[in-house]
Amino acid sequence: MSLTETDIARHYGKRGLYDRIITGLAELGKSEKNLTPEDLKAVDEFHIGGIEATRDLMAQVDIGRQSRVLDIGSGIGGPARHMAHSHGATVTGLDLTPEYVETARRLTKLVGLSPEFVVGSALDMPFDDRNFDVATLIHVGMNLPDKPKLFSEVARILRPGGTFVVYDVMQVGGVHPEFPLPWASSADTSFLDTPETYLSAADKVGLTLVAQRERGAFARDFFDRLSASLQGASPPPVGLGLLMGEDAQLKIRNMVKSVGAGDIAPVEMIFRLPA
Repeated sequence: MSLTETDIARHYGKRGLYDRIITGLAELGKSEKNLTPEDLKAVDEFHIGGIEATRDLMAQVDIGRQSRVLDIGSGIGGPARHMAHSHGATVTGLDLTPEYVETARRLTKLVGLSPEFVVGSALDMPFDDRNFDVATLIHVGMNLPDKPKLFSEVARILRPGGTFVVYDVMQVGGVHPEFPLPWASSADTSFLDTPETYLSAADKVGLTLVAQRERGAFARDFFDRLSASLQGASPPPVGLGLLMGEDAQLKIRNMVKSVGAGDIAPVEMIFRLPA
């Protein structure tokens, strides 16, 4: 693991994360003996739009029981569990942060699903060539300094005709957001790039763009709805604050401000490897 990757894993790693999630769920009256995947959605969909964004994204992809899927940067496993539970796919999650992988494994076992989770780097994936039908990247590229290497690895592990699904925060204006942010506390581990950077990296390895959609308006609406729902209320016992730590509100505020100014936005891109 490189020094940068070590710093990124340290940014996300939170000791005792699983226990804090279980404790928060208990405060909501949820027992770990009968949890469902839906019970975890407030905390395990760590990206703008949450489960709504995941459903919108995967509705555009041919994915089902025949699909072997790799979720790159799988966090504590929300999208991977969604793809297994709602689409019947065979899913593997890959993440740099050991604490996330361990938490993902334990939560997945609790809800009776089968995705597997592996510790590893998106820039040096521990998988054989032509091993997956679909690869997903959901709010991960902001921590990846080498987009050409990422796309090269994706092209290597995808089967001919395979699909690469991206939903990343990208630089669409001229001003970088202030730190800290949900994905980085300083510039040392933030690698925001423009959509053009992704498109160039894809083109170099023969991945063809089949769909692209900027979701800035969706993000602003999502933040407005979230703010209204939390108005005057205490932070929920189970939420993304468990993943982001004590400065979670500042991280979110900086991100929301930059999305509102039109400097960053979540962007969907769907690529296909020629058959």
